Amino acid sequence: MVSPGQPIYHMCTQAEWQAAKSKGEYLGSSQDTVDGFIHFSTQDQIVASAAKHRAGQTGLVLLSVDPGLLVDILKWEPARGGALFPHLYGPLPVVAVIDVDNLPLGDDGRHRFPSGFPTPEAEK
Repeated sequence: MVSPGQPIYHMCTQAEWQAAKSKGEYLGSSQDTVDGFIHFSTQDQIVASAAKHRAGQTGLVLLSVDPGLLVDILKWEPARGGALFPHLYGPLPVVAVIDVDNLPLGDDGRHRFPSGFPTPEAEK
C-alpha cells in the first residue's frame, strides 16, 4: 500500500484518456473490463507492469491518481508474486487524476517514465 498523499498509477492509451476527459470518467481498458476492475500500480510496481502488460505499445499515457478520492471503491489485493496491487471497482473520476505524462518508448523498446520512477535496469 502507499503512504498517504502518494499517488497510484495506471497506463492507458491517449485515445482512452481523451475519451475519459470528455465523459468525466474512465471505465478502464478492455483487459480491465474482462477482469472486473481497473488495474493500478504503485510507483515501485509500474515499470514492471509496463514491461509485462504493455511492452512495445506506443501512444500510452501514465495517469497519476489520488487514491484518497477513491476510498470506497479501491481495494488492495494480492497479484503478481503475492504483492498487493490497487484495484478500482468502479469508474475512475477524471477529477482524481492529478497528472498525466506521455510514456514514449526508448531505443531499447522500454517505456520511459518520468523522473523518480525505477529504471528498467532496477527491475532485473
